[in-house]
Amino acid sequence: MTPVAAAAERVPEQHYTHHEARGATIHRTNPVFIHRELEALDVHMGMKVAEIGTGSGLSGGLLAELVGPTGMVTSLDIDPYLTRWANHIHAERGVNNIRCYAVDGTAGYPGRAPYDRMVGWCTPPLLPKAWVNQVTDGGLIVATLPIAAVPNLAIGAVIRVSNGQPRVESIFPGSYIETGSSPRSDFSVPARWVDWESRVPATSWVSIAWRDQDDWQNSGARGVLDRLREPGHTEQYKGEEIDWSSLRVWLAATGSRLTMTELKADVIGLGHSTRNTAAVIQQDGTITADAADSASLTVLMGWLAAWEDAGRPAPNAYTASLVPDMDGDVPGWDLRLTR
Repeated sequence: MTPVAAAAERVPEQHYTHHEARGATIHRTNPVFIHRELEALDVHMGMKVAEIGTGSGLSGGLLAELVGPTGMVTSLDIDPYLTRWANHIHAERGVNNIRCYAVDGTAGYPGRAPYDRMVGWCTPPLLPKAWVNQVTDGGLIVATLPIAAVPNLAIGAVIRVSNGQPRVESIFPGSYIETGSSPRSDFSVPARWVDWESRVPATSWVSIAWRDQDDWQNSGARGVLDRLREPGHTEQYKGEEIDWSSLRVWLAATGSRLTMTELKADVIGLGHSTRNTAAVIQQDGTITADAADSASLTVLMGWLAAWEDAGRPAPNAYTASLVPDMDGDVPGWDLRLTR
């Protein structure tokens, strides 16, 4: 039995996820994924660990068990409701080696640093420099990071910090809720990189990775969404059932002018667009374009053919690298994949 599995037997899951006084925590990480990430984190007794995303408190409870009485866990969340309740629920169990703080987790928590391990149960816009700075030499960070500048297109990474520099040791499929500057109650539209949305008659949105070429009125993004909401051409993909996990990573790694949409609830589309053309393939295999002879449709079909010719590669078939990006609101490193 692994240390994580043994800890899971000693930490009462229902006490956290369905606490009698608080009720069920709806937006919480699946315990299966918690266990997977904690295995990758390689936590030992006596370590100092930081987690970003308190959630129900279950992950913090497991970490507190793994580091033992001589270790320390610091749990960060943007939502004070979650941190207050988690502190209370930990205390009910007599767990004294964890503290939860309501802060913007992208900045880490320098007051209790340095940390031997850091884990993110949310997806920041990139790997924050603050996280790297607060991890000990030789320490590990496990987090999901974007692989393209569109929403929810991320992958999990195990990152080793050496001499102040991060290096990806391995990647795995995964994506968590995007970080934000304030607590969220409405998850119908992503928190980041949405360039235009419409809420009549139903919510739809578009994200264009070429947003820096759009004008101040977002007219390019607005035009793309309008063309896809009232398309001049639709067809079904003629290949085998789409392996969405494989395709989305392929498009992120190889596609320029990448575009993401949600034209109907919970059905994501990915494809290509310009100011005058647009085409996406949706998760149900529907291909939607502005016209049958659309230039974007031609590009998209070429991407799909190249993906099929490559054998629908799995996410772990790519090489991951971290590219410095220190000029934004959150300085750090972008995660990029190549084959």
